Amino acid sequence: MGVPWGWGRPGRWSWSVSSRELGLPCPAGRGHPASPTLWTPSPSTSGGSFLTITFCLACRSLMPRTLDSQITVEKTPSYFVSPNVPPRPIHSMAKDTKLIVVVRNPVTRAISDYTQTLSKKPDIPTFEGLSFRNRSLGLVDTSWNAIRIGMYAVHLESWLQYFPLSQIHFVSGEKLITDPAGEMGKVQDFLGIKRVITDKHFYFNKTKGFPCLKKSESSGLPRCLGKSKGRTHVQIDPEVIEQLRDFYRPYNIKFYETVGQDFRWE
Repeated sequence: MGVPWGWGRPGRWSWSVSSRELGLPCPAGRGHPASPTLWTPSPSTSGGSFLTITFCLACRSLMPRTLDSQITVEKTPSYFVSPNVPPRPIHSMAKDTKLIVVVRNPVTRAISDYTQTLSKKPDIPTFEGLSFRNRSLGLVDTSWNAIRIGMYAVHLESWLQYFPLSQIHFVSGEKLITDPAGEMGKVQDFLGIKRVITDKHFYFNKTKGFPCLKKSESSGLPRCLGKSKGRTHVQIDPEVIEQLRDFYRPYNIKFYETVGQDFRWE
């Protein structure tokens, strides 16, 4: 979410635009409300970089001064799903805010979340143990953050009380990997700006399993995700995965119907 726009996903990885290459004022930092990124989309823009994938909340006083031709972006990943971040103050601050949310298969997302946590805390309970209050009865533990985040339809309800669907764009996390240029094209269209970022700016890293960003069309040195990204997921019992698919199915269907987009997670 952003002022006037921003975007992100309930997840862990993000890439950001290069202020040097796009001729922008450099931000003070990344991922903090006090350090938004400024991007000036113009016909003279050359080279290119992958726009920040973000979801944001920021006080207007913390945002940089902008011209009419500029878009301000703040990068923070989890406000869409945080129960402690009400949409109303954001709406009051900037009613024309455009929100961009990156979503992915909630089961895969939960496993990815667990994999990352496990790498930092190897003594945590099993994925199965955290996912269910009672597996034999099929009772999923929605208090576990990794499970709760994937209930997108529930989180969206509160935002739709203040922002119309026309001001929210949903990016497929799966297609962002397989077709980053296509997804970025849709984002740029949503923002009403020229398509500066194209397939010329991406290179697929087979080792990581993610696309890398070329700093410019002529550069042979791509920028790839860090060492903490692209980990091999832990192996999960197929029956556990199927139970979680059953759990998420009604939430997914409601989400598809609400946003008018089928992400094909079934």
